[in-house]
Amino acid sequence: MKIIALGLLLSGSIALSLAAEPQHIVFERGSAIWIANIDGTKAQKITQGSGPSLSPDGTRIAFNTDNSDKDLVREIAIADIATKKVTIVKEIPSKNCYHALWSPDGKQILFYLWNGNDWDLAMIAPDSSGLRTIRKADSEHHSLWSTCWAVDGKSIFAQDLDYLYQLNLEGAEMKKWKLETLFPAGGMNSGGTIAVSPDGKTLLVEVDMDEEVTNMPDWEGPPPSLWTFDLESGKATRLTEKGKLAASGCWLDKTHILFNLFSPKEKQPSLYEMEIGKKEMKRIIKDAANPSVSGVVQ
Repeated sequence: MKIIALGLLLSGSIALSLAAEPQHIVFERGSAIWIANIDGTKAQKITQGSGPSLSPDGTRIAFNTDNSDKDLVREIAIADIATKKVTIVKEIPSKNCYHALWSPDGKQILFYLWNGNDWDLAMIAPDSSGLRTIRKADSEHHSLWSTCWAVDGKSIFAQDLDYLYQLNLEGAEMKKWKLETLFPAGGMNSGGTIAVSPDGKTLLVEVDMDEEVTNMPDWEGPPPSLWTFDLESGKATRLTEKGKLAASGCWLDKTHILFNLFSPKEKQPSLYEMEIGKKEMKRIIKDAANPSVSGVVQ
């Protein structure tokens, strides 16, 4: 009993230690990837690339390179934050890959892979082992977009412009919802984002508002907005107000989100924080896109 009690005490101490690790944000600025404290301070450039995903422990960034001197080359890579050393993930039979996402346990990376004709959804370990295709694009060119992991790492969420899906790691459909039913006045595009809340109960979804207009002079297409989708009730609720162009949302904790806001007064989007259910927005970082956060807690 004493041994068991000691083990529980140690495991609890470890959990508290991990939970006490400070959160960080990674984001894109220009053609580079940056990291900053959760309040936006001490921002520093890490490497060239795009599509950053911060590992759960906050020590590494998965991303894709962008080399286009002649032919486009996009490879999945991992940057060590402490040393800024970049390692290309090998054993991938394509030089056009992007949208790398760490699994919740940090043992897998989900990403898109160009198969020569369309986009497949694949997964690989950070050490370049265990490559496998989760879902191939079907014959009608219906690739999956907006992929994100469920909090338990046993399934993923994605959409194909018509339906929102929950799939297991073999690519089999577990659940699906029709997008036009969830968002009657809007829809999703291939670049829209989905993020799962820390408790796994709610999705944060980027939705294009097809029937609205924007006052952005150089903006093309419908304005983006952020919604929550309750997985249990099936209810979708709009978070951001009409006229606020919000995109690329992620969770800071179960009640706060971080996202991009586009303004006619700024050439580049900035990162803003907002509490769910409230209208107030706080700017965290100027000129920053596509955020990813470490250490998200319930």
